[in-house]
Amino acid sequence: MNSIPAAVQIIRQAFPGISQAEANELVAIGEVKPYAPGVILCKENAIEETFFIILEGEVAVTKIINADENRALKHLGEGDFFGEMGLIHNAPRAATVETISPVRVLEIHKTGFDRLLQKTSSMSLAMVREVSRRLSENDEMAIEDLRLKAGELASAYQRLAQEELARREFLTTIAHELRTPLTTARGFLEMLRFHELDTTQRDEILLTVARNVEQIVTLVNDILFLQEVELLEPEMHPVDVSELLTGAVKSLSSEAQKANIHIHLKAASAIPQVMGHARSLQRAFSQLLDNAIKYSSAGSEVVISIESGSDGVCVSIADQGVGIPEHIRPYIFDRYFHLEEVGDNLYGGLGLGLAITKQVVEQHKGRIEVESQEGKGSTFIVILPELSGGL
Repeated sequence: MNSIPAAVQIIRQAFPGISQAEANELVAIGEVKPYAPGVILCKENAIEETFFIILEGEVAVTKIINADENRALKHLGEGDFFGEMGLIHNAPRAATVETISPVRVLEIHKTGFDRLLQKTSSMSLAMVREVSRRLSENDEMAIEDLRLKAGELASAYQRLAQEELARREFLTTIAHELRTPLTTARGFLEMLRFHELDTTQRDEILLTVARNVEQIVTLVNDILFLQEVELLEPEMHPVDVSELLTGAVKSLSSEAQKANIHIHLKAASAIPQVMGHARSLQRAFSQLLDNAIKYSSAGSEVVISIESGSDGVCVSIADQGVGIPEHIRPYIFDRYFHLEEVGDNLYGGLGLGLAITKQVVEQHKGRIEVESQEGKGSTFIVILPELSGGL
């Protein structure tokens, strides 16, 4: 690249109205400098007095947003320029410019530029006109930035409001979920204390009390487990996913039988192990299977498939149940959110199961996805990175 003619052309593009001779004079007072990658040429909020024309290479322009987010604005390359405001406007830099490849630039400093301005008023007029235009553009950018921040604040406020609503609903739900089995258990215990009952009646009452106490224990365990997953980093070991799912099927087989749901487990051969915490993963899979049984209709099937793919070990749990309405699908992994009613069917729960599952999967560097069609069923897919080195 012939640096001098190119620089002259760029200056005339930067400042329309400057003559060829004036542009030549500007280039003549400049200095060509090379820079390595990673060098900051302009620093946001710094008072600097150099105008840069890129002759070779590429730079990145970034700006700090909301005090902690460094947002990339654009890349500039050969023929681009920046820092022109530093020549005639004593204000802080609006952004940071850093080299991202070897760069060669023409630098024009304010001291030399000021001397040149004294010689020609036409150059001064052209520069002032361009600066006014740039200031107007900057004002528009600032207004747009404020709009963006206002939108982000509104979204944050909406999220907080939703979380507060979810928290209130959670407290109401948990009070109900605890009060109901406690009241039932208390009532039956009162019967044991103050009524003469035969052996069969006593056994039935004790079974009911035990069932309600178990419901309370399960609820409390879910809450504590979610807190544990958040606060503690589990100790990871090689885990066989097929064994975990076999255990989950076995633990829920009686529930499936009661609901007349048939469970089929299909595992490909030689499934690689994953690095994980067995108890947490089994709980996550059990929760997905429990949901599949819960939302399925009697006589239908739940199919569990385990495969190894390019992304890792893939587990899918597919049911033929009620499905998930599209408008609530984005919220199903939120805490305390649960599907209460579909048609004539009512469903209990606190909405912690899928939140726990998602937390566990992400803790294992995996991901969870859902495919669903209302009235036809849902498929939950868990993908976990396989253990390096295989089995």
